[in-house]
Amino acid sequence: MSRVTAVKYAVELLSRIALFALALFLMKRAIDTPLSDVMNLSIILGGALLVYPVVWLGRKILDRHLTTSGVVWITMFVQFAVGNLLGLGAIRAAITHGDWSDWVLPVPTEIGHVFVMVTGAATLLTVVNLALRGFGAPFFIVLSRRLAADWMYAWTRNPMVLALIAFLLSFGIWFQSVLFVLWVLFLFAPALLFSVKVYEERELEFRFGASYLEYKSRTPMLFPRRPRV
Repeated sequence: MSRVTAVKYAVELLSRIALFALALFLMKRAIDTPLSDVMNLSIILGGALLVYPVVWLGRKILDRHLTTSGVVWITMFVQFAVGNLLGLGAIRAAITHGDWSDWVLPVPTEIGHVFVMVTGAATLLTVVNLALRGFGAPFFIVLSRRLAADWMYAWTRNPMVLALIAFLLSFGIWFQSVLFVLWVLFLFAPALLFSVKVYEERELEFRFGASYLEYKSRTPMLFPRRPRV
């Protein structure tokens, strides 16, 4: 590894560590800080809505800087922004769900609790799958070093997205909150899927080329299907 390459790698690594520390700080503040109803709604609703212009702008910049270095840096910041906008909204939605005046889901909380544990385990498994087969981690932490296309990723291209949406829906069932479920279905999930479709697929096409296009052609985007032999 040349000195220039080593310096670039070190700068990138330090940047990821700094962004990760900032994300943890923001999440801690979101958990610990009491906020007004207006601020809560701004974070819960506005965060998901802001994903669209952030992703659109990121895609525009990406298409103008299709170099290996450019893709890495742009993706780092786009995923950091999307992860925090949706993550902070999810935290505030979970914390304040009891304050929402909504309809109550007629489902026993015990069932919701079981769903949370099952979908939480599934989400964790998708992270492990990506780490072992793609040498990467969710969002901006570590971009995958190779294409994860087997195990859970052989059934769907986005098992982590599917598991995360199911995980949050399970919380809505556990909370017996119709509004929480509707927020997941009509704000959180569409924003996350927009990010995947508009930005993530494009950067994966650039980084992995023909292998990703072939994988994309045989594997569904979200809902699992038996892998083709």
